Amino acid sequence: MCGLFGWVTAKERCLGKVRLQELTSLLVHRGPDGRGAELRDTADSKYSIGLAHQRLSILDLTEAATQPMWSRDRRYCLIYNGEIYNYVELKQELAQHGIHVTSTGDTEVLLAALIKWGEKTLGRLRGMFAFALLDTKEDSILFARDINGKKPLYFGHKGNDLFFSSEIHPLTQVPGFDCAMDTMGLNNFLLDRFVVGPRTFFKNIEKLPAASFATWRKGKLTIEKYFVPDPQLGEVKITDYGEALRLFDAIFDESVRIRMQSDAPIGAFLSGGLDSSAVVAYMCQHSSRAINTYSVNFSETGFSEAQFANVASSHFKTDHHELTVTPEDFFSNWDQAILHRGAPVSEASDIPMMMLARATRKSATVVLTGEGADEFFAGYPKYIAEGYSSLYRRLIPAALHRRLVEPLIQSLPYSSRRLKVLSKAFGEREIDVRMRVWFGGLTPEECVSLLPTWLNNEEGHLTNIIPGKNTAMQQLLKFDQQFWLPDNTLERGDRMLMAASVEGRMPFMDTELSKFAARLPDHFLVKGGVGKKLLRDAMRNKLPEELVHRSKNGFRVPIHAWFQGSHAHIVKDLLVSESARVRRLLDPNVIDCFVKEHMEGVSNHERILWSLCNLELFLRVYKQELPTV
Repeated sequence: MCGLFGWVTAKERCLGKVRLQELTSLLVHRGPDGRGAELRDTADSKYSIGLAHQRLSILDLTEAATQPMWSRDRRYCLIYNGEIYNYVELKQELAQHGIHVTSTGDTEVLLAALIKWGEKTLGRLRGMFAFALLDTKEDSILFARDINGKKPLYFGHKGNDLFFSSEIHPLTQVPGFDCAMDTMGLNNFLLDRFVVGPRTFFKNIEKLPAASFATWRKGKLTIEKYFVPDPQLGEVKITDYGEALRLFDAIFDESVRIRMQSDAPIGAFLSGGLDSSAVVAYMCQHSSRAINTYSVNFSETGFSEAQFANVASSHFKTDHHELTVTPEDFFSNWDQAILHRGAPVSEASDIPMMMLARATRKSATVVLTGEGADEFFAGYPKYIAEGYSSLYRRLIPAALHRRLVEPLIQSLPYSSRRLKVLSKAFGEREIDVRMRVWFGGLTPEECVSLLPTWLNNEEGHLTNIIPGKNTAMQQLLKFDQQFWLPDNTLERGDRMLMAASVEGRMPFMDTELSKFAARLPDHFLVKGGVGKKLLRDAMRNKLPEELVHRSKNGFRVPIHAWFQGSHAHIVKDLLVSESARVRRLLDPNVIDCFVKEHMEGVSNHERILWSLCNLELFLRVYKQELPTV
């Protein structure tokens, strides 16, 4: 796991090797174990190409895996961030073609495979990756990201010059770079609580989309998809439940096993929830030593998962480490999380996750986590609720919902936030809009009240890309897999762990497992008002009963208690004070109303205030210029 940085500039605008190394060093947290840089001109002397790398040593700890890595004939040069879990099989296949890889890690295998098969290599890879491959003969660069978008790659455009990086921060430090805000990104953030790719908060910075590759040649960058989910795959359903259980066990076991390949110390995040406990259960099947496990705890009542983590740890005899996060710890790390994220933080859990990663780094460099289980095996309550929403809309006319039901629900006490989200979702007739409502961000009407008309003119709406013939729940799952995961959850997992030089691996997001999940009918996933049915049943003989039947809790942080109580002054400083920049961007009267209602217990605006506070802190950290009329 590493950090990449580089550029393709006109030769006369080349910033030099010293500046290349300086900008790359801003990614040292992603790779403190080594560094390297190459600077060369194209054959026609028109362009300067810089490739630089910060290395986190996981596989092959020797200098043989140093990057940038050149091919033996010095034609190709690779910088790469990620892990190819099937590199051993690829290495053997290459040997059958007479191509022998001498190092013991995956970098040289990836380089050799790209030389042999070119872009077709991407469909063969089972893992997570982002890379840049220079071809000196063709004077071209091939960029690519993995299918799910676990590993990041950003492009920064400065005139006709191209810069690229594993994180946004180094791009904003390029001399003369225009860091103007993308107002569509702002709309996305307020509506969805994250910025939908390929956009970012910066007009001149874009994400390379997941499952995509880009080619730079002669000053032009083209981007293409190399993988599009097969619409027929989801139609070939598995009808035998026993077969589904057997297939899950075999595929998930293999997924965990290959993610335990490491020459560095390895562990797991363990909350005591179904997902993380399942990962640890399968890890124990492939380890003769006690697994190192790590969890976060809060002292506030109702937010501690310590008892469940301890049940799982005791059952599997892990070497368990627990970090208790105080509000003082949380708020003192907030700006660092935003700096690494390169955007306002979507979820409060980002910050304790970053803190846990720092504690983890003392005894492990690699951790396995449970991300992806909810989005592929239907773990969120909304997947259950969606099954009842169509019945509600058949029984309750739209006018009755709008005039009677919705006002009544919205007038309920402060503690009814989830019921209010449920009401808004049930009343929404369009499924692509309803998908966004489930996220609990601002409604379009609230955005209209907050944003000046010159921003509202830009539509921040996601198009419905989900095939209509799928069931409503399948559409929700696919929506989350294509948006929520790559643009929020996986960004959090990468940035917060790599901020502490820790690599996160996600067995539930294995490509083979995702293909299997696409073939499961709805009733294998949700039944009797319970989500993740197949996963629960698969774990009945592997986990204590109380963990199998534990309801979905999520990584909850007591933000509403802090915002309303001991740390209410932070909200007021960020949103109400005269120095608040967000008040020059959004309607200050509407902001004041949200703050007042939350503080007085009239309505629970926890998520809205969290979004607005993050927006303000982001503007302060990145010192971004506000849009002008």
